Amino acid sequence: MNRFRSLGTAAVLSLLLSACSSTPPGQPQKDAEPVAPSQVMKFTTLYAQNCSGCHGAQGRGGAAIALADPVYLAIVDQASVRKVIANGVHGTTMPGFAESAGGMLTDKQVDAITSGIFSNWVRKGILDGSNPPSYAAKTAANAANGKLAYRTYCASCHGPEGEGGRKGSAITNDSFLALVSDQGLRTIVITGRPELGAPDWRGNVPGKPMTDQEITDVVAWLASRRVQNPGQPYSASNYAQP
Repeated sequence: MNRFRSLGTAAVLSLLLSACSSTPPGQPQKDAEPVAPSQVMKFTTLYAQNCSGCHGAQGRGGAAIALADPVYLAIVDQASVRKVIANGVHGTTMPGFAESAGGMLTDKQVDAITSGIFSNWVRKGILDGSNPPSYAAKTAANAANGKLAYRTYCASCHGPEGEGGRKGSAITNDSFLALVSDQGLRTIVITGRPELGAPDWRGNVPGKPMTDQEITDVVAWLASRRVQNPGQPYSASNYAQP
């Protein structure tokens, strides 16, 4: 009995000492103090707060391309991704997130997002055995040849003139073309939209991947379909006052 009684006393003393050494009642614990937005460095938090609205949860795609697409990450380099995150893409829906571009993120936070995308979602060897095109165009484009290449590789899904079809969206829509850069078009042609069932440059025609030049030319043809005043279904004369 004395042994159990002594153990009980020791436990009570331990609890009392612990209570005396803890934070006083009503005071926040040290680890409960809020972290300043500029101090957040965790990739999953930064991505969820800044990127997931367009690129989808876990990078699976949404209004914008899937950043977790291993084909995309095998073609693009980290410097290009970081530049887009930091500075955005002028004339498109992609804003600049760095403080230097009017955003809210520090350079270290931009670095954390960039490195996190690659360290979490790259799959090594994904393009082994293929001859991938370059991320950016390296040769002069020919829009006329691009129209022919479009009909070979793209028209079966997106329609003869890019007006859309049962399997694919309208990609010559003036509003769409106004909101996407030439590089954005090239990226989509190369990587497809796997989250939407659209194949990459190897899968449009079985056994016949698009060449780098054909991709460059198709992008030039699509870009040539841009209009000066997109999204306006009526001519200016329709708005004339009586």
